[in-house]
This record gives sequence, C-alpha cells and structure tokens, in this order.
Amino acid sequence: MNPSPTKPDIATPDDIRLLVDAFYGQVRVDPLLGGIFNGAIRDRWPEHLAKMYTFWGTVLIDARSYFGAPLRPHLGLPVEQRHFDRWLLLFRATVRAHFSGPVAELALDNAERMATLFLERITLSREHPERFIR
Repeated sequence: MNPSPTKPDIATPDDIRLLVDAFYGQVRVDPLLGGIFNGAIRDRWPEHLAKMYTFWGTVLIDARSYFGAPLRPHLGLPVEQRHFDRWLLLFRATVRAHFSGPVAELALDNAERMATLFLERITLSREHPERFIR
C-alpha cells in the first residue's frame, strides 16, 4: 500500500501565487463575500492579486516586497463577524487543500490574528471615526 503523498509547505513565490489565486478564486464567487470584494475591487483584480502576492510573500517567506498599510482599505467595508468567519473558513480550506508544514501553519495563525485585528479596528472606526484616517 502506498502512503498518500505529503503536501508541500509554502516555500516559494509560486506557492504564494497558488495560495492567493486559489483563495481569491473562491472569495470572488462566494455568496457572502463575493459582492463585497467585487464591489470594492471592481476591475482591479490583477492589481489586488499582485498586492496580495507581495503581502503574503513578505509575511510567509520573507520576500520583503510588501510596503503598505493593509488595514486602511478595509475600514469602510460593510463587514462584520460573519464575513470574517467565512473569510477564515475559505482561507483555512485553501491552505489545507494545497499545503502542509510550519509555514502553512504560520499562514493560518497570521490569518486568524489579522481577522481578529481587522474586525476590532473596523468596529472601532465605526464607533470613533475621528480616530481613523481613511
């Protein structure tokens, strides 16, 4: 009996591209998230995906290619806990479908922390808009 092949860990720019493309391919058609993302990004998906390659490359494989403020573009989105729950569900499923290893676990940990932080800051920005520059 042959054991099932082990999934690779996230290690290269091609892995980052696979992660981002597979994940956002799901987000774009998701009944809960698709309208929000497509409404915000419109026809700028190639630019958004390129930015996500640099973001996740910097976070996961030390590519040092992302420079920006990731929270700011999300502050005005009409999102709440259920949207972040779905985002995390899709992200987890995408990582698990393609990768296994310490960097894949780091991706999941970072996504969890980001979702928590973004929801907290978005909620705070609604309650105290004067504290946030949009």
